[in-house]
Amino acid sequence: MYNNASSLAWSEEKNTGVLVLANGKVIEGIGAGATGVCEGEVCFNTSMTGYQEILTDPSYACQVIAFTFPHIGNVGVNDEDTESIEINSPYGAVGAIFRFPITDPSNHRSSEHLNTWLKKKNIITLCGIDTRALTVYIRKMGSPNAIIAHDPDGIFDIQELKARATAWGGIESLNLISHVTTKNPLNWIEDDQSDSEKIGPRYHIITIDFGVKRNILRLFTQLNCKVTIVPATTKAEAILSLKPDGIFLSNGPGDPAATGQYIIPEIQKLIQRKLPVFGICLGHQILALALGAQTYKMHQGHHGANHPIKDCGTGKVKIVSMNHSFAVDSQTFPSNLEETHISLFDGTNCGLRLSGEPVFSVQYHPESSPGPQDSYYLFCRFINMIHESKSIK
Repeated sequence: MYNNASSLAWSEEKNTGVLVLANGKVIEGIGAGATGVCEGEVCFNTSMTGYQEILTDPSYACQVIAFTFPHIGNVGVNDEDTESIEINSPYGAVGAIFRFPITDPSNHRSSEHLNTWLKKKNIITLCGIDTRALTVYIRKMGSPNAIIAHDPDGIFDIQELKARATAWGGIESLNLISHVTTKNPLNWIEDDQSDSEKIGPRYHIITIDFGVKRNILRLFTQLNCKVTIVPATTKAEAILSLKPDGIFLSNGPGDPAATGQYIIPEIQKLIQRKLPVFGICLGHQILALALGAQTYKMHQGHHGANHPIKDCGTGKVKIVSMNHSFAVDSQTFPSNLEETHISLFDGTNCGLRLSGEPVFSVQYHPESSPGPQDSYYLFCRFINMIHESKSIK
């Protein structure tokens, strides 16, 4: 294993971390970040930038991320690039896997070394792993349930870890919203908002928080909207009492069918009130369930910032960020649902629209962070829908 602390020399280091898959496969590496043991589903992310944004995305709760880009840590970390709305929260991935040892930071925006930050965030990390081989394994076998462990002394009870990995049920049928949603309603104000943006907002957006990313809120405020975040368990009547102009269904972790058991009836009530609705990722899946479609667990999911999707209406192709392990089954769409976008990797559904109503959603992440900004226009589309809806009323 290459040790970046020495002068271009190869050295053998003691294995202080392990990844134990549910099928009994054991992968050894050098531990970093937090110490301890944790369960998680292993997925790979193909982004070349934005490791801090990825690791702090609440949608990655109960997941271990293997980064296919080999050098991680070179830009350090800072408070601005945290995607969880609570900067000091543990929300996000439980583990990370890197090809090489963590790189020392060399960037003017860096305020902290990645390894120090990983310890604070309680993210167990393994370095020195052949991430190419692991990615090939996941593509063939699907995202495995696993145990990730880090002990500075390198002492592990492998048999116990194997049993624990086998016993863990994974994220299918798992409702994780209670771990990431805001506990109380709050009005969102970006620290870098200008005075003009803080005064006289044009429209009031209610964000139902399934694990919302910060850049989504930032884009809404940049469009001069007042943003109120409410817990995922909020009843429709309470949301309507806030006098919303539009409803946003956020991204988030877990199985949409499990989450939807208590939120779907409330979303259906909001749709019946003819309010504009916009959903992203888990919000897209839950909206689809509320409108009569079904969801399913994917083989390996889509995780990265270089995914091509096709707009079914225009034929145009966009490169987008994705992070989901479940998908909407377009074959179950009722007649009033229209498929608007598809993945050019595997043809899976990436967008829908309710015919004749200001209701739409996408499976991917138009807010990027990290990733391309090809789809920022969807936020403007939502605002235009609100404007048209209010004009009609």
